Amino acid sequence: MASLSELREKPAGNIRITTGEHAAEAVLWPALAKFLPAYPDINVELIIDYGLTDIVAERYDAGVRLGEQIAKDMIAVRIGPDMRMAVVGAPSYFARHPRPKWPQDLTAHRCINLRLPTYGSVYAWEFEKNGREMRVHVEGQLVFNNIALRLEAVLAGCGLAYLPEDRVQRYLSGGHLIRVLADWCPKFSGYHLYYPSRRQATPAFALLVDALRYRR
Repeated sequence: MASLSELREKPAGNIRITTGEHAAEAVLWPALAKFLPAYPDINVELIIDYGLTDIVAERYDAGVRLGEQIAKDMIAVRIGPDMRMAVVGAPSYFARHPRPKWPQDLTAHRCINLRLPTYGSVYAWEFEKNGREMRVHVEGQLVFNNIALRLEAVLAGCGLAYLPEDRVQRYLSGGHLIRVLADWCPKFSGYHLYYPSRRQATPAFALLVDALRYRR
């Protein structure tokens, strides 16, 4: 009886989460690497998905997206700090091309594009300064749908890329990349875990949410 009681009180279960590539690598995995060893009976499945998946219809327990992308009828828990994007290029690229001073200057540059299913076309790079917002449709020889290949391409000098600041910071510090238009890339709300308000939270899910919760 004592063993059965202990088993009931031991958090267990399967948790399925849909997330983007960057959130999985930058936020979810570091937290899970610390959390899971303490709870061997909790299993987590991460599905990388670039669309805005209907987590109820697709039977996910939760999703991870930027705060601005979450529907109002969902419970949202902040799991990461504010984010910032960066426009970067390799020194070899800037040896052949002038550095852009304004976002609209990007139309004269070779840019490494991103295609996401939620947009239907290539993603327009977003900028803001002093309350002025601007979206620039850039062109180039390459289009990818993930971060890793865009990073490889920009390091190879194939053009300019628009990437999360944390993914390029070490390359900036090491002189492998050069940043431009930094004053046009303000911080914005970071990643949130979201789930339906009517969802009955299991002990395992509640523990995971608490482990992921962002604490300044």
